[in-house]
Amino acid sequence: MNILVTGGLGYIGSHTCVELLNKEYDVIIADDLSNSKEEVLDRIEKLTDKRPKLYKYDLKEIEKVEEIFKENKIDAVIHFAGFKAVGESVKKPIKYYCNNLKTTLNLLEVMNKYNVKKLVFSSSATIYGDPGVHEYKEEMGRGKTSNPYGTTKSMIEKILEDVYASDNSWAISILRYFNPIGAHESGLLGEEPNGIPNNLMPYIMKVAAGKIDVLSIYGNDYPTKDGTGVRDYIHVVDLAEGHVKALEKIEKDGSGKYIYNLGTGTGYSVMDIVNTFEKVNNLKLKYVIAPRRPGDLAEYYADPTKAKEELGWVAKRGLEQMCKDSWNFMKNNM
Repeated sequence: MNILVTGGLGYIGSHTCVELLNKEYDVIIADDLSNSKEEVLDRIEKLTDKRPKLYKYDLKEIEKVEEIFKENKIDAVIHFAGFKAVGESVKKPIKYYCNNLKTTLNLLEVMNKYNVKKLVFSSSATIYGDPGVHEYKEEMGRGKTSNPYGTTKSMIEKILEDVYASDNSWAISILRYFNPIGAHESGLLGEEPNGIPNNLMPYIMKVAAGKIDVLSIYGNDYPTKDGTGVRDYIHVVDLAEGHVKALEKIEKDGSGKYIYNLGTGTGYSVMDIVNTFEKVNNLKLKYVIAPRRPGDLAEYYADPTKAKEELGWVAKRGLEQMCKDSWNFMKNNM
C-alpha cells in the first residue's frame, strides 16, 4: 500500500513514517519544511533502509497536491501537516486558519477527485476545551477551544464529519493526541522546534543543554498534588504505533468514521517530569516559578479505553523512558 504522509518530516510524522516502513508500507512524504529539516529523510532511511519519495510542496497550492496524486497511486493518507504552536496561533490567527484549513481542504478535494477515501487525521485533546472533568472521553465531543490552533483542529474534525455524512464510502480515523514527548531510541529522530519551545519537554532539553538559562514553570498553585499542572504525556513512538493501528482498522473496515484518544490514561505533573528527567539523566535543572498562563487548565488526561478495545493499541513506554529518550536525542544532536 502507498501511504501519503503529509508533514512526514516533522516530529510525529517522521516517527510514524519509520513505523509504517517497518510494517512494509510504501511511504510518500509531502512536507514544506516550514518546521522540519530535509536531513530527517536521511535519518528515516538509516533506520529503515528505505527512502520515501519526498515532495517539498506547500499544500496550500492545490495544483501541487494534485501533482502528487497524478504521479503516484495513493491508497491512504495520514495528515499531519499544519502549524501547531499554541502561543503563535493566538498572535497570528489568520496564519493558522489559512494554513491549517486550506491545506486540509485542498487535500480532501484532491483525495475525492482521485477516489482516495482513507484518511487518518492528526487531531488534539485541545478540542475538548474545558469540559469540567479531568478524564477526557471521546463521547464528550468538542468543547469551546481556547486558542486558534485548537479551533482549527476542531473545525477540521467538523469538516471530516460532514464529508463522511455526505459520502459513507469514506474511511476516516480522527486521533486526538495528548502530550507527545520522547524520541526514537536510536537518538536519530526527535523534536527540534524552531526558536523558544512552546512545550515542556523541548524547553527542559534546551535548559539541560545550556541553550536556555532557566526553565519557567507556569504556576505552582493549581489544585494538584504538588501545585503544578498535570497532563497526560505519551511517548512519540507509542503515538506513531497508534497511527499504524488506526490505518490497519480503516483498511480492514473499508469505510466508517472513528475517533480515538491516544494517551496513557495517567496524569503527570510538571514537577513529575522535572524530577524524573533529573533522575534518569543524572543532572540538575535550574527552574523558576512563573505566573500561570491564561487558558492553562489544572489537570487533564485521556481515557484510552476505546483505542485499546477497537484498535488493540496501548501505550507501552513509561515516563522514565520518555525522559531518557528525549535527552539521548538532544545529546546526539547538540
